[in-house]
Amino acid sequence: MKKRIIALILAAALVIPAALALSSCGEKYDCVLNVYNWGEYMSIGNDPELLNVPKAFEEYYYKTYGVRVKVNYDTYASNEDLRAKLESGAINVDVIIPSDYMIEYFVKHDMLEKLDFSNIPLFETSIEEGFRNLYYDPTNEYSVPYTYGMVGVIYDANTVKAEDVAAKNWDLMWNPAYRDKIVQFNNPRDAFGTAMYKLGIDVNTTDKADWDRAAAELKKQFADVSCCYYMDEIFNAMESGEMAVGAYYAGDYFTMRDEQADGVDLQFYYPEATNLYVDAICIPKGAKNKLVAERFINFLLSEEAAVANAETTYYASPNKTVYENEAYKEYLGDAYDVLYPEGFNFFEAFKKYAFRNLNDEMLDYMTGLWNSVKTH
Repeated sequence: MKKRIIALILAAALVIPAALALSSCGEKYDCVLNVYNWGEYMSIGNDPELLNVPKAFEEYYYKTYGVRVKVNYDTYASNEDLRAKLESGAINVDVIIPSDYMIEYFVKHDMLEKLDFSNIPLFETSIEEGFRNLYYDPTNEYSVPYTYGMVGVIYDANTVKAEDVAAKNWDLMWNPAYRDKIVQFNNPRDAFGTAMYKLGIDVNTTDKADWDRAAAELKKQFADVSCCYYMDEIFNAMESGEMAVGAYYAGDYFTMRDEQADGVDLQFYYPEATNLYVDAICIPKGAKNKLVAERFINFLLSEEAAVANAETTYYASPNKTVYENEAYKEYLGDAYDVLYPEGFNFFEAFKKYAFRNLNDEMLDYMTGLWNSVKTH
């Protein structure tokens, strides 16, 4: 799986009519496109065998439009971090890639620009029909799907006993046999999700008693197993063998497996009830370079860029030019069946288990409980 492939795509696939003039960038080098994304979530030149997507876009844009664009690329750790920074005005960005429930929140609070799909023509030919008009953007005006997948449990088979994972459920995250070796999400929605799926609670409930039960379960986890709260720090912790059990996104498991140390044997499973998610590309309200941002989104949908990003992230792609690409399938190997399980109805499970936006009262209540969990 470490062998990377380079898609050989005709440059014509990226050609977009250049009739529109840039209104916000001028004609020189002073056009900056600020892209804010998850960590490990785009091909940005860390692997010399893969396309550096931001750099390729800069070169493509100059060749196509005669304008030099600089892509500034930065990362965040969670949807909640992104929301806090946008609401505080602490950042000024043009492109973001939040998850479904957070997009629903942003739409509700008028925090996103409507997209002009005439600047994103590859949407019609690339994105599978099932990923359009989902609950978080029912009229498909604000977002373009980027990746999708499920959360699962990662464990080190050289530390965790086979009988402890036989049930393939959430109990492993609470098993005191692995005290000080368990990693929990360091954001409230995902952490509460693990407890709620374990307890059979609807993750979108508005019953405060249900949230209290989930909080008690997280406090029990902390007390019994002294779990650590991580986001991207989980990569080093699991790869090195410092930690033995953790809940995280399926795509990231394969990144960890590629980089695992000698003596570490990382394995993975999906609990029956777990979070299913779609992450999608959006433009925040008031973005300075909306036109360039839309063209960047279109560039991300091109086969060359989309395959490079899919190889980098190991996340499932809603882009037909990716999941139908034979070289991509060969590259993924056994990971393909995990990311695209045969016979699994993603959309039915998504309706049942995916996070939805909580109303403001429930968000405040969850935040208060989360603070009590982490400080109890």
